[in-house]
Amino acid sequence: MLSLKEVVISIFMLIGTFFLFSGALGIFRLPDVYTRLHAASKSATLGVAGILIAAFLYFIFEEQMVSGKLILGIIFILMTAPVSGHMISRAAYQKGVPLWEKTTRDDLDKAQQKKASTHKG
Repeated sequence: MLSLKEVVISIFMLIGTFFLFSGALGIFRLPDVYTRLHAASKSATLGVAGILIAAFLYFIFEEQMVSGKLILGIIFILMTAPVSGHMISRAAYQKGVPLWEKTTRDDLDKAQQKKASTHKG
C-alpha cells in the first residue's frame, strides 16, 4: 500500500515530467523563436522545480535528511530560467529575428518607438 508521502512525491514527479514533456512538444510545434523560448523557459522552470521538489521531499521523508543543495537548486532555477529566456528573446529581437507572420501585437516595437520619439523632442 502506498503511503501519503509516496503519493505526494509521485505527484511532484509527474507534474515536473508533464511540464518538461509539454515544453519539449512546444519547442517542436510552435512557429517562431519567441514562442519556442517561452515554452522552453516556462517548462524548464516548472518541470525542473517539480522534480527537484520531489527529490527534496524524498530525502526528507525517506532518508530524514534536509538537502541544502536541492533548496539552492530550486531557488536558482526559479530565479534564472525566466530571466535567461527573456534576455535571449530580447537579443533575438534586437538582432532582427522575425516574428511569426500571424503575430498581431508587437508591444516592444511600440515601446521603442515611443522611447525614440521622447528622446528626439
